[in-house]
Amino acid sequence: MNKVKTIVLATALIAVSAPAAWAGDATGVWLRTDGKTKVKFSHCGAALCGVVVWLRDKDSPAHIGQRVFYDMKPAGDNEWRGSAFNPDDGHTYSGKMTLSGGSLTTAGCVLGGWICKSYAWSRAN
Repeated sequence: MNKVKTIVLATALIAVSAPAAWAGDATGVWLRTDGKTKVKFSHCGAALCGVVVWLRDKDSPAHIGQRVFYDMKPAGDNEWRGSAFNPDDGHTYSGKMTLSGGSLTTAGCVLGGWICKSYAWSRAN
């Protein structure tokens, strides 16, 4: 019976830790394709967090140093899920990110992910 418990425990640990191995590297500075914002994604524990590092419009409701993505944990191959803060309306949404080559797509969602607003980003030089 102990052997069965060990196998079950080992399988569960592998299943829980496997998504982290699937995710690509989204760390670094990203420019929103509309040119309004740059966000730096870096590790915060076992997740990724994104902080505003540049704004084209200094009168934006966002401000430099503001965390707008947090607790973004690997959720599959080049995908993360966590939370996204929208400075425009002051609300936090469930968030998701998808990395594809040199492009990153972020989304804030409501209703369990049924309605999302997404933005495209490219790596900043």
